[in-house]
Amino acid sequence: MEATANISKSLTTEELECLDMQNKRIVTDFKANLLETNARKYWDLFYKRNETRFFKDRHWTTREFTELINDNHSSNLERRVIFEVGCGVGNFIYPLLEEKLNFFIYACDFSPRAIEFVKANKLYNEEYVKAFVADVTTDEIFHVINDNTVDIITLVFVLSAIHPEKFVTVLRNIWKVLRQDAIVLFRDYGIYDMAQFRFKPGNKIAENFYMRQDGTRSYYFSLNVLRELFVTAGFEVLDISYIHRRTINKKENVDVPRIFIQGKFKKSIY
Repeated sequence: MEATANISKSLTTEELECLDMQNKRIVTDFKANLLETNARKYWDLFYKRNETRFFKDRHWTTREFTELINDNHSSNLERRVIFEVGCGVGNFIYPLLEEKLNFFIYACDFSPRAIEFVKANKLYNEEYVKAFVADVTTDEIFHVINDNTVDIITLVFVLSAIHPEKFVTVLRNIWKVLRQDAIVLFRDYGIYDMAQFRFKPGNKIAENFYMRQDGTRSYYFSLNVLRELFVTAGFEVLDISYIHRRTINKKENVDVPRIFIQGKFKKSIY
């Protein structure tokens, strides 16, 4: 278990027992490899089932990440370039477009079906946004975006869906398309988030990495792990912290604590 200063909260006896039970039956190597091989298929099926209904539009992003509204360019006429990695059906980009901020937005997703939904939105206009299918663990993004051209990259609940062995590769790929001193805005699942304790024995793939019933996967980050990943990939850590929120649904009588991890990272030279 990680040092107390690094984790998001102290664990109860029940939570410790839950983590212990998860370790008693781990996903087999064969199944883990199958999940990796079929990752795109599982996310495509996810969007086939849920279409645009699953995730809510992220109107909180400009509040949490003021860099999106603070333009430090010498001329406000210069349009900034944003690259959203893992755009899903557009829950991040369309609230930004509605605010009429001075951006050109690249948006990619692993799922071809998700990109179809992005392009079907009435706000989609390639004068302001270009959406495309890409696996960011490969060089596919470079077929669309040139090196050293992006001002801000957003990674919002995306890296956790990728195999941990590929985290640094992803970060090094996005490092290449960022301008010098450009930034990455990051939010994802924090270690010991409520959702981590919902996994039953047989769903754990590796440390803090789990399989959902639909075949998609989720990793839960600690401060130390996230910091080391970005530093290894050539970034300077500007800010990193746990974010404690609550998920509330009065209609379904749901009120549960959530733990996310949030950070801001600047491109620096290797």
